[in-house]
Amino acid sequence: MNGAIGNALVLGGLAFAAFGAVVGLVTGMRRTEAGFPWVMRAVWGFCACMVGANAMMVYALVTHDFSVKYVAQVGSRATPLVYTVVSLWSALEGSILFWGFIMAVYVGAFAWLHRREHARYMSLALGTMLAVGVFFAFLIAGPANPWGAMSPVPADGPGPNALLQNHVLMIIHPPMLYSGYVGMTVPFGVAVAGLLRGEIGEAWMAPLRRWTMVAWLFLSVGIILGSWWAYAVLGWGGYWAWDPVENASFLPWLTATAFMHSTMVQERKRMLKLWTLSLALASFVLTILGTFMTRSGIFNSVHSFTQSDIGPTFLVFIAVLLVVCIGLLAARGHLLIPEGRLTSLASREASILVNNLVFVAITFTVLLGTLYPLVSEAVRGIRVSVGEPYFNKMAVPGGIAVLFLMGVGPVLPWGTPDKATLRQQFIIPTMVGLVVTGACFAVGLRGVYPLLTFGLAGFVTVITLRELALPVTVRMRERKEGIGTALVTAASKARRRFGGYVVHLGIVVIIVAVAASSSYVEHTSGTLRLGQTMNLGGYQMKYLGLSSGEEPHRTFVAARVEVTAPNGSVTELRPRMNYYERSTDPIGTPAVRESVKEDFYMSLMAFSEQAGTASFNVWVFPLVGWIWYSIPLLLVGTLISLWPQRRSAAVAARPAPAVGAGPPVAGDAERGAA
Repeated sequence: MNGAIGNALVLGGLAFAAFGAVVGLVTGMRRTEAGFPWVMRAVWGFCACMVGANAMMVYALVTHDFSVKYVAQVGSRATPLVYTVVSLWSALEGSILFWGFIMAVYVGAFAWLHRREHARYMSLALGTMLAVGVFFAFLIAGPANPWGAMSPVPADGPGPNALLQNHVLMIIHPPMLYSGYVGMTVPFGVAVAGLLRGEIGEAWMAPLRRWTMVAWLFLSVGIILGSWWAYAVLGWGGYWAWDPVENASFLPWLTATAFMHSTMVQERKRMLKLWTLSLALASFVLTILGTFMTRSGIFNSVHSFTQSDIGPTFLVFIAVLLVVCIGLLAARGHLLIPEGRLTSLASREASILVNNLVFVAITFTVLLGTLYPLVSEAVRGIRVSVGEPYFNKMAVPGGIAVLFLMGVGPVLPWGTPDKATLRQQFIIPTMVGLVVTGACFAVGLRGVYPLLTFGLAGFVTVITLRELALPVTVRMRERKEGIGTALVTAASKARRRFGGYVVHLGIVVIIVAVAASSSYVEHTSGTLRLGQTMNLGGYQMKYLGLSSGEEPHRTFVAARVEVTAPNGSVTELRPRMNYYERSTDPIGTPAVRESVKEDFYMSLMAFSEQAGTASFNVWVFPLVGWIWYSIPLLLVGTLISLWPQRRSAAVAARPAPAVGAGPPVAGDAERGAA
């Protein structure tokens, strides 16, 4: 019964999405609003069906209805409730079903929030989003159908993948990443609507920008949580390996970041219109490519699902998307005429343009390195490998260039600068950067790239803090406000600007943490007998023996290790091996002694109770925790930027101008944000 109801709901969602897509696109192209109420009804029907289908699957999982194929595949009576629920997205079919749920939430939220705005765009935008919904509903109903019937019905199931039960981040990381991926559907729909309509004024750019920012935030947090999960679960002593599926999430992040910077030039100088729309479309196409890479089974990755039949369907959809995007840009590109021009290379618009080119260059090199092995095997029949050296060689200089531009851009004015003033603005940040570099060298740090990174981080941090503090100090001086009042008022007056700089601080923290933890990591490995010790980076490890235990869904063996830190503090760590009933190999869980300065990281590789020995891999990672500590800065900064400005009803109701027309009609107060 659960399977039949769930399957009917998916088919209902497919029908609503198809109806809404046809009505929305046809009536939108005819420039009539008569079909808009029907499109809205289709949206609500699609949302209800997708939410209902996911609710039915969760119910089937929780009640252990093994007559449903997906429950028999990932369910188990021994699995704790929380992992039973999250097994909804632990395998291919369930993850696509969950994808449909997130898409329904996004489309429904967009339709509700903008139901009384931009009426001439909404039919086209919602029609485009529902067309994407048709594809995913078709996947759920066909190649990735989780509702198949099992005969005979098994008494129990294997439970979700053991790796996915091994850490609480499994509960958070995939939904965050999926929300980032699926969220790109909304800006894609808005961009396609603008191109079809032949208009992309400021009134329509505002939702395009904001919804991209929402997806970007989820994607950023998802990527960071994924690196944390890899660090905390896999026990290999790292957090990013340029895995193809890791790269798949990084690619749309790069283009979405470039897009959000490009919108500032479009708003302020009326330039880069075609470029900006191209980045919005590319971000969505790259999310679909990433989904294909994750779920087709073409890559051998800890992140990817097993071989499946959805690969050819995804390839057809990607081909259709490329044809649609390139066709729209070719057919409508002549309407996206820039109204401004670049007057100086030493201007903010020039720095943003260079910033965009660097982001696109990094995107291309990562995409090339990720796909080249597949192309080589398909064309030449030779399986090649592109590893970390290639990606580091190509991406590290690009990352340093981005860091440099993060500092230069805010100092440069829009238009032609005053050279004397400009030189003066750079003196203090440059001096701080040089001092930081010298101090790092003096304490024994070496390496061109990491020292350059730390110096530039000091340079960027001074500029960013100065830009944040300047309006606050002006209000305190001229209006005699207290620091709290001045800070809140200054931030609320220019929310995008203030929030953007907070995000910049978070990015600086990540870059410094990555540079330190990858350049100055210390590592050793060895086998210890009871009472024996070994040393690494000032830490002493003494093996105390083994302990074991049983949990509802697994048993474990842990090694007890007494760790004495350089400052003399003593901690007992217990790296362990977890044994799952239906898993042939144990899953290790490293033990980590975390601190603000560094992490002491220990993995249990093997043990022998008879011989009284245990083998360990041990690392010391400087500053690595600051990668995850950056999340609050990214979250707070993005939420500040997203918080809507108050606008009068009259301004909000004005129509957007056609592309190439006069000044923008909305969002003037937000212009100039960084």
